[in-house]
Amino acid sequence: MLTVLVAPDSFKGCLTSVEVANALASGWRRARPDDALRFSPLADGGEGTLDAIQAAGGWAQMPAAARDPLGRPLSGRFLRQGRRAAVELAVASGLSRVMPEERDALAASTFGTGLILAAAIGLGVRDVVLGVGGSATTDGGSGLLTALGARFLDSDGHDLPGGGGPLGRLARVDLSGLAPVLADVRLTVASDVTNPLLGELGAAAVYGPQKGADEAQVAQLDGNLAHYADLLEAATARRVRDVPGAGAAGGTTFGLLAIADRFASFEVRPGVDVLMELTGFGEKLDEADLVLTGEGRVDAQTAYGKTALGVARRAAAARRGCVCFGGGVTPEGSAGLAEIGTIVVPVVESPIPVEAAIALGSGPVERAAERTAELISLAEMLTRTSRGDGRRPQNGR
Repeated sequence: MLTVLVAPDSFKGCLTSVEVANALASGWRRARPDDALRFSPLADGGEGTLDAIQAAGGWAQMPAAARDPLGRPLSGRFLRQGRRAAVELAVASGLSRVMPEERDALAASTFGTGLILAAAIGLGVRDVVLGVGGSATTDGGSGLLTALGARFLDSDGHDLPGGGGPLGRLARVDLSGLAPVLADVRLTVASDVTNPLLGELGAAAVYGPQKGADEAQVAQLDGNLAHYADLLEAATARRVRDVPGAGAAGGTTFGLLAIADRFASFEVRPGVDVLMELTGFGEKLDEADLVLTGEGRVDAQTAYGKTALGVARRAAAARRGCVCFGGGVTPEGSAGLAEIGTIVVPVVESPIPVEAAIALGSGPVERAAERTAELISLAEMLTRTSRGDGRRPQNGR
């Protein structure tokens, strides 16, 4: 009997990490019902972060009135554990909050996320993890800062509307209204993005197109963010536009970096590391014999900080076996994980389009886990046989 730790990321656009974990467990149990399964579904700070944390237990879900990226009211949420909270930007400001035909990269704002953050702080939370993946926004975090008390004014002294488009008309930054309570708040930004704010690797150029920006709008947003950065950095006397990761969530991390000295403490950390801590991954790994992880696509990018890589590295350091299940697998992705001793198992069962694979849901994941569990049983049987304690005779005896 083995103790198996099930710690996947989500399969983006198809299954949450909790759903993937349940599918892996279901398939594994069919082949090896006596194994003990432990769960630690993970995320990288993007959509599904709260679900992964909540699945670990011990967190209360709290409601919070918010706004979507286009300013429409919505019912938001965050997680609370005493004076700690977890906030997910995608809950209010995520790309999934707007239909593809509604995407407006110039107007999308992080104001709703700021409302949720302010609500958590208002309830006495003083230690906050903010996951910033999956945004629909390119506003440099100006909407979030507005919800915390900052003002962004045009030449007539009027507050700018939300979004990255209006930032081109920004004339003055007023931070005098930032909530004084921020001085008691410890904020950790969970993000795996390393892009700077501006330029060809910046927030607008790399992520703007998926948020609805055409070529001209990408150039406009990049110029607007540069202008915004000039004024915000002058107001805070902090040059942070080139800090790796400043471009995360359309520059939201830049905005927070600019006012970092207003918090009791502030840091940006890889999302997978933060989630492992919040979900008790380390303690569960100590008790495990084998680790199952996974993500929607295991490719060359997996070797540059995706959740599966973080799990594989921790498993290797603890001398635990690790299997990674991928919705899609490339030779580069498989080779990258093989270098640290992780075996990659494709979930796809036939050459079909991505959309068709997504429509199949959790079934292929379950069957892939079942096949892998059967191989584990076969390996155990062969090991017993080679030691002479199995049923198969050895050396003619």
